[in-house]
Amino acid sequence: MEKKLLEEKYKLVEKLGVHLEGKDHLAPVAARILAYIILTGKEGSTFEDLVSNLCASKSTISTHLTHLQSLDRISYFTKTGDRKKYFIVNSANFLQSIDHMISEWESEKNLHKEISEYKLKVNKLDSTLNEFEFDLTFHDKYIEFLKLAIASISDLKTKIVANNIKTQP
Repeated sequence: MEKKLLEEKYKLVEKLGVHLEGKDHLAPVAARILAYIILTGKEGSTFEDLVSNLCASKSTISTHLTHLQSLDRISYFTKTGDRKKYFIVNSANFLQSIDHMISEWESEKNLHKEISEYKLKVNKLDSTLNEFEFDLTFHDKYIEFLKLAIASISDLKTKIVANNIKTQP
Protein backbone atom coordinates (compact mmCIF):
# COMPACT_ATOMS: atom_id res chain seq x y z
CA MET A 1 0.00 0.00 0.00
CA GLU A 2 1.25 3.48 -0.81
CA LYS A 3 2.92 5.19 2.18
CA LYS A 4 0.61 8.22 2.14
CA LEU A 5 -2.47 6.03 1.94
CA LEU A 6 -1.18 3.87 4.79
CA GLU A 7 -0.65 6.98 6.94
CA GLU A 8 -4.20 8.03 6.19
CA LYS A 9 -5.44 4.57 7.19
CA TYR A 10 -3.67 4.81 10.57
CA LYS A 11 -5.16 8.27 11.21
CA LEU A 12 -8.60 6.93 10.36
CA VAL A 13 -8.07 3.89 12.58
CA GLU A 14 -7.44 6.26 15.46
CA LYS A 15 -10.33 8.57 14.61
CA LEU A 16 -12.81 5.73 14.05
CA GLY A 17 -11.45 3.95 17.13
CA VAL A 18 -12.22 6.96 19.33
CA HIS A 19 -15.70 7.13 17.81
CA LEU A 20 -16.35 3.42 18.44
CA GLU A 21 -15.08 3.70 22.02
CA GLY A 22 -17.77 6.23 22.82
CA LYS A 23 -20.57 4.97 20.62
CA ASP A 24 -20.22 1.26 21.31
CA HIS A 25 -18.55 1.43 24.74
CA LEU A 26 -15.55 -0.56 23.57
CA ALA A 27 -12.14 -0.65 25.22
CA PRO A 28 -9.60 1.49 23.34
CA VAL A 29 -7.66 -1.44 21.86
CA ALA A 30 -10.86 -3.30 20.91
CA ALA A 31 -12.12 -0.16 19.18
CA ARG A 32 -8.83 0.20 17.25
CA ILE A 33 -8.94 -3.48 16.24
CA LEU A 34 -12.49 -3.07 14.94
CA ALA A 35 -11.55 0.15 13.14
CA TYR A 36 -8.52 -1.51 11.54
CA ILE A 37 -10.62 -4.47 10.40
CA ILE A 38 -13.29 -2.13 8.99
CA LEU A 39 -10.67 -0.19 7.04
CA THR A 40 -8.95 -3.35 5.77
CA GLY A 41 -12.15 -4.68 4.23
CA LYS A 42 -12.97 -8.03 2.66
CA GLU A 43 -9.36 -9.21 2.44
CA GLY A 44 -9.40 -9.54 6.22
CA SER A 45 -6.81 -8.81 8.88
CA THR A 46 -4.66 -11.50 10.40
CA PHE A 47 -3.67 -11.71 14.04
CA GLU A 48 -0.10 -10.87 13.04
CA ASP A 49 -1.28 -7.80 11.07
CA LEU A 50 -3.11 -6.51 14.10
CA VAL A 51 -0.20 -7.09 16.50
CA SER A 52 2.32 -5.32 14.28
CA ASN A 53 0.13 -2.50 12.97
CA LEU A 54 -1.58 -1.62 16.25
CA CYS A 55 1.62 -2.00 18.30
CA ALA A 56 -0.09 -4.08 20.97
CA SER A 57 0.94 -7.27 22.66
CA LYS A 58 -0.24 -10.66 21.40
CA SER A 59 -2.21 -11.28 24.59
CA THR A 60 -3.96 -7.90 24.35
CA ILE A 61 -4.91 -8.43 20.70
CA SER A 62 -6.04 -12.00 21.45
CA THR A 63 -8.22 -10.90 24.38
CA HIS A 64 -9.92 -8.18 22.38
CA LEU A 65 -10.40 -10.36 19.28
CA THR A 66 -12.14 -12.93 21.48
CA HIS A 67 -14.32 -10.20 23.00
CA LEU A 68 -15.26 -8.72 19.60
CA GLN A 69 -16.14 -12.20 18.34
CA SER A 70 -18.30 -12.84 21.42
CA LEU A 71 -20.15 -9.60 20.62
CA ASP A 72 -20.59 -10.83 17.01
CA ARG A 73 -18.87 -7.67 15.78
CA ILE A 74 -16.30 -9.65 13.82
CA SER A 75 -15.93 -13.10 12.33
CA TYR A 76 -13.14 -14.83 10.47
CA PHE A 77 -12.48 -17.01 7.47
CA THR A 78 -9.57 -19.21 6.51
CA LYS A 79 -7.91 -19.91 3.20
CA THR A 80 -7.11 -23.36 1.91
CA GLY A 81 -3.54 -24.29 2.78
CA ASP A 82 -3.15 -21.30 5.09
CA ARG A 83 -3.43 -21.72 8.86
CA LYS A 84 -4.12 -18.03 9.48
CA LYS A 85 -7.50 -16.59 10.42
CA TYR A 86 -8.61 -13.53 8.46
CA PHE A 87 -10.83 -11.30 10.57
CA ILE A 88 -13.62 -9.31 8.93
CA VAL A 89 -16.61 -7.28 10.09
CA ASN A 90 -19.68 -9.39 10.78
CA SER A 91 -22.27 -7.94 8.39
CA ALA A 92 -25.11 -9.59 10.33
CA ASN A 93 -24.21 -7.42 13.33
CA PHE A 94 -24.30 -4.34 11.14
CA LEU A 95 -27.79 -5.29 9.96
CA GLN A 96 -28.89 -5.70 13.58
CA SER A 97 -27.60 -2.20 14.29
CA ILE A 98 -29.67 -0.87 11.40
CA ASP A 99 -32.76 -2.69 12.73
CA HIS A 100 -32.15 -1.19 16.17
CA MET A 101 -31.76 2.28 14.66
CA ILE A 102 -35.01 1.91 12.69
CA SER A 103 -36.83 0.71 15.80
CA GLU A 104 -35.61 3.69 17.85
CA TRP A 105 -36.54 6.16 15.12
CA GLU A 106 -40.00 4.59 14.70
CA SER A 107 -40.56 4.87 18.44
CA GLU A 108 -39.45 8.49 18.48
CA LYS A 109 -41.61 9.29 15.43
CA ASN A 110 -44.67 7.75 17.12
CA LEU A 111 -44.01 9.68 20.32
CA HIS A 112 -43.84 12.96 18.39
CA LYS A 113 -47.06 12.06 16.59
CA GLU A 114 -48.79 11.55 19.95
CA ILE A 115 -47.41 14.81 21.32
CA SER A 116 -48.49 16.65 18.17
CA GLU A 117 -51.99 15.17 18.31
CA TYR A 118 -52.30 16.17 21.97
CA LYS A 119 -51.14 19.73 21.26
CA LEU A 120 -53.58 19.96 18.34
CA LYS A 121 -56.45 18.99 20.67
CA VAL A 122 -55.35 21.62 23.18
CA ASN A 123 -55.17 24.21 20.40
CA LYS A 124 -58.72 23.39 19.27
CA LEU A 125 -60.00 23.52 22.85
CA ASP A 126 -58.47 26.94 23.54
CA SER A 127 -58.90 28.43 20.08
CA THR A 128 -59.70 31.84 21.56
CA LEU A 129 -56.20 32.16 23.05
CA ASN A 130 -54.18 32.20 19.81
CA GLU A 131 -51.16 33.77 21.48
CA PHE A 132 -50.74 30.66 23.68
CA GLU A 133 -51.43 28.16 20.91
CA PHE A 134 -48.89 25.40 20.44
CA ASP A 135 -46.77 25.71 17.31
CA LEU A 136 -46.73 22.26 15.71
CA THR A 137 -44.15 23.11 13.04
CA PHE A 138 -41.26 21.45 14.89
CA HIS A 139 -43.15 18.20 15.40
CA ASP A 140 -44.40 18.12 11.80
CA LYS A 141 -40.91 18.76 10.40
CA TYR A 142 -39.27 16.28 12.79
CA ILE A 143 -41.79 13.55 11.99
CA GLU A 144 -41.17 14.12 8.29
CA PHE A 145 -37.41 14.00 8.86
CA LEU A 146 -37.72 10.69 10.74
CA LYS A 147 -39.89 9.21 7.97
CA LEU A 148 -37.23 10.12 5.39
CA ALA A 149 -34.39 8.85 7.61
CA ILE A 150 -36.20 5.53 8.18
CA ALA A 151 -36.87 5.15 4.45
CA SER A 152 -33.24 5.94 3.63
CA ILE A 153 -31.71 3.52 6.13
CA SER A 154 -34.25 0.84 5.14
CA ASP A 155 -33.16 1.27 1.53
CA LEU A 156 -29.52 0.92 2.58
CA LYS A 157 -30.36 -2.27 4.48
CA THR A 158 -32.12 -3.70 1.42
CA LYS A 159 -29.04 -3.00 -0.70
CA ILE A 160 -26.70 -4.55 1.88
CA VAL A 161 -28.84 -7.68 2.09
CA ALA A 162 -29.01 -7.95 -1.71
CA ASN A 163 -25.23 -7.48 -1.97
CA ASN A 164 -24.53 -10.09 0.74
CA ILE A 165 -26.70 -12.60 -1.07
CA LYS A 166 -24.76 -12.00 -4.29
CA THR A 167 -21.38 -12.38 -2.58
CA GLN A 168 -22.17 -15.55 -0.63
CA PRO A 169 -20.57 -18.70 -2.11
